Amino acid sequence: MCLDFGIPQVQAASLLAPWACSISSHHFVSGWLSDRYDNRWLLFWYYGLRGLSLCPAVHGFSFYGLSLFAMFYGLDWIATVPPTVRLTAQRFGPERANLVFGWIFAGHQLGAGTAAFGAGLSRTVLATYLPAFFAAGALCIVAALITLAISRPPSRWWRDLGGMTNGE
Repeated sequence: MCLDFGIPQVQAASLLAPWACSISSHHFVSGWLSDRYDNRWLLFWYYGLRGLSLCPAVHGFSFYGLSLFAMFYGLDWIATVPPTVRLTAQRFGPERANLVFGWIFAGHQLGAGTAAFGAGLSRTVLATYLPAFFAAGALCIVAALITLAISRPPSRWWRDLGGMTNGE
């Protein structure tokens, strides 16, 4: 896409450096936040801001605009993992969290493959990646709204006390 807008390969590749350097630190910060705040709201903000960053009109197609995009997008690239894992454990219990998160991850990879195919198709048929960016941004906004629809985990106070109710 950068070549389409006149940004040479070396400059385009250099946009990835700050993004790659920021990933691990943001992962740790997100984990810290996940322990202290409602994970539904964290995911709402992460997906919502990611969706906005994917709208090309927000940052423009200059080297500086794409640098801003890479840094902003990099802020929450991996940040969604800690709240997703914690939310999964809260909703499905620690004994099933690994299995359920594995399915979430598999679904994510299927979606990523579909998005990559759609971006290639868009570039081939329409000679631009813009529809893929707008579609990805819109889907992130939808994902942000869906996270708010997740109900709070049911109370399990009786399990903490070692008691049993309702025939458990």
